[in-house]
Amino acid sequence: MPAPASASRSPWRSLRHRGMRWWSLANLVSNAGTWMQLTVQNLLVLHITHSAAATGLSISVQAAPALFVSLLGGTAVDRWPRKLTVAVSQSLLGAVAFTTALLVAFDRIDMTSLLALAAVTGIIATVDGPACALLGNDLVPREDVPSAIGVGALVHSAGRLAGTALAGVAVALLGTAAAYAANGLSFLFVASVVPFLRPVHGAGAEPAARMRAVPAAAEMSIREGLRFFVGRPRLVALAGITGISSVFGRNYGLTLAVLVTGPLAGGAGSFGTVSTVLAVGGIIGAVLGARLRSPSVRTVGLLAAGGALLQVVAGLSPSLAVLMVLVLPMAVVESVSDTAGTAVLQTDPPAHLRGRVLGVWSTIGTVWGLGGPPLLGLLMEWAGARGALVTGGLLIAGSIGAGLLLRRRGTILPPVVATRDGDVTGREALSTAA
Repeated sequence: MPAPASASRSPWRSLRHRGMRWWSLANLVSNAGTWMQLTVQNLLVLHITHSAAATGLSISVQAAPALFVSLLGGTAVDRWPRKLTVAVSQSLLGAVAFTTALLVAFDRIDMTSLLALAAVTGIIATVDGPACALLGNDLVPREDVPSAIGVGALVHSAGRLAGTALAGVAVALLGTAAAYAANGLSFLFVASVVPFLRPVHGAGAEPAARMRAVPAAAEMSIREGLRFFVGRPRLVALAGITGISSVFGRNYGLTLAVLVTGPLAGGAGSFGTVSTVLAVGGIIGAVLGARLRSPSVRTVGLLAAGGALLQVVAGLSPSLAVLMVLVLPMAVVESVSDTAGTAVLQTDPPAHLRGRVLGVWSTIGTVWGLGGPPLLGLLMEWAGARGALVTGGLLIAGSIGAGLLLRRRGTILPPVVATRDGDVTGREALSTAA
């Protein structure tokens, strides 16, 4: 006798909800459009400036608002109606893409306007990112959120492949401006789908024991989101696990590239094969992660530690063949860990604080994204590719292991702090963190 839908562990269970099916289709179109634009944007900057440094600058300018404005963006998401916020932000992103397309088509684009448009895109994204993530969660019951996140990861991968391929066709037939125009249309498609989405009853609600009166808009401050995040041990632990993993692991595009082309004496083709295996592992991991029902920070930590130990062994690989065998499970474990961590992050906070918590997370993640590669590069300069993989893996696994040991011994006991919604942090939170 088949298990009831509510108990299903199918990775596709979130798609039984009509709203999620439409949302996944909209995200597939949007991701394809985004990757069409990204594929041609760096080439456009190089064409205008003939400078690789300028290309990096354009990427940094678009990422920079996440460091400075994400907290405000998350607060806006908590204050404004979710569907309206997504519809408006997607429409604004579409307007930016169409503006760029017109400037390119009429040969009026220059580096100053490109940087200005990149900055505007980054600012809008600080609202659009958390709003879209939370709207997707509203379309499924809480136990199906890992499935929704896993499906989202698969949609992202499929959109990337489709967008990259379509970019070449569009540019060859219609010119560079066509990629920007297609991205604009993809944003408008998402905005047109949003009004027809129907959140699942109770999907964004908190259990009765944790519910209190939601604060008025005037009280929805950035400080409240920061206070909740810092006072929530499981979120702080999640940030620590993700941070150390991001700095000393995961940057395989850098570490494995040096390992393959250096000590293992491979070429660009060999690294291309390694990258393909990593991509396949990510897809497999997204499917497996979508089977989770109630992931915890402990789950994330154990997976991250396991991936770190695989990284250590990969750093000691005597040949490309051995490395290929290890790369697949490394990518699978990383992808499952990401899905579990995202599910915890998006469901643990009270409903009225989730936007601000995602804003805090975006700010922290931007710090890791900007600071991680230089730190890893310094480690590679000191220890080489093998040494960086081995040292980094041991640091990750050792830190996580030490944290789990201290927690088990009860030496990490923050004070109990009652929050506005009746939730608790500190000792009681630690007892339920796993």
